[in-house]
Amino acid sequence: MSAPKPARALFTDFKVFSGTANPALTAEICEALDCPVGNIMIKRFADGETHLQIQENVRGADVFVVQPTCTPVDHHLMELLLIIDALKRASAERITPVLPYYGYARQDRKDRPRMPISAKLVASLIERAGASRVLALDLHAAQIQGFFDIPVDHLFSAPVMVEYFRERFDSDLIIVSPDAGGVERARSFAKNLRAPLAIIDKRRTDANVAEVMNIIGEVRGKHCLMVDDLVDTAGTLVKGVEALLAQGAKSVTACATHAVLSGPAVERITNSELQELVVTNSIPLSEQGAACTKIKVLSVGSLLARAIQSIHEGGSVSTLFI
Repeated sequence: MSAPKPARALFTDFKVFSGTANPALTAEICEALDCPVGNIMIKRFADGETHLQIQENVRGADVFVVQPTCTPVDHHLMELLLIIDALKRASAERITPVLPYYGYARQDRKDRPRMPISAKLVASLIERAGASRVLALDLHAAQIQGFFDIPVDHLFSAPVMVEYFRERFDSDLIIVSPDAGGVERARSFAKNLRAPLAIIDKRRTDANVAEVMNIIGEVRGKHCLMVDDLVDTAGTLVKGVEALLAQGAKSVTACATHAVLSGPAVERITNSELQELVVTNSIPLSEQGAACTKIKVLSVGSLLARAIQSIHEGGSVSTLFI
C-alpha cells in the first residue's frame, strides 16, 4: 500500500496590500507582522477615475487589503472594490478586506420611506467584487455582520482603550454611554474598569443634530468617561459634556474608535470643557485634528496584525477580545 500523498498547502504566500486611505496604519501592521507592504500602483486619470495595478505575483496567495472607507468615502470605497477585483483576476486564493472603519455603517436600516439601506449595499458590493471574508473594527451596528454572506471577523478597540484608561483613572470613575444604543459598548468598559454606568438620554432631531435630554445615573463628584464608536461633528459629544458637568461631574473625558471629525468637530472639541478625546488611528487625523492638544491617538496596528495572523493561520480571533 502506497504512502498517502502530503496535503497541498492552501496558500502559496501571505501578502498585505494598502489602499491610499491609511497607508501609515498598513505600514504599522506590516511591521508587526514582519512582512513588506504589497507592491501596488494607484493613480488617477484627469477626470478622477482610479487606475491601479497589482505589481507582484499573488497567484495562490492569502491576501489582506487594508482600507478604511473614510473621507472621501465614495472614493476610498471604489478604490477598495477595484483592488479586490484586481486581486481576484490575478488568481489570489483568498482576499480579505481589512476595514478599520466601515463607511455608510450608520445607514443600516430603513427608518423612513423611500430610503436605501446603504450599509447593506456596501456589503454586497464588497462581496460581489470578490472578497472571501472581512475583518472589521468596531462596526457602528453589530448587525452589519449579517449583511454579508461571507465570514466577518468583528474586532473591538476596547482592549487598547481599557489598558490606557486603567492606568489613568484609579477612583471616582463612571462610564457614560452617550445614548441608549451604545449601552452595550459602555457596559463592557464599565465591567473591565470596575466602574458604574450612566446613560445620556437624548433625542436626535435630524442627521448630525442631537438634543441632550437628561442623565440616567449619578455622576455628581465623578470623573466621567464617555464611550462611543465614532465622533463625527462632535455635536453629541460637546452637548454630553455640558450635560454631565451641569449635573456636578468633576471632569469629562471621552473615547471613540473612529475620529471622523467632520466640519466644526475639532473647533467644538477645542472650545469645550472636555478634558481629553482618545481615539485610534483607524482613520488618519486631519492636520487640524493632529494639532488639537485635546485629542490623543492610540494605535490599533498591533491588534489588527494579530487578527490577520490568526486568520491566516486558521486560529481564533476571540483571544483578542476583553
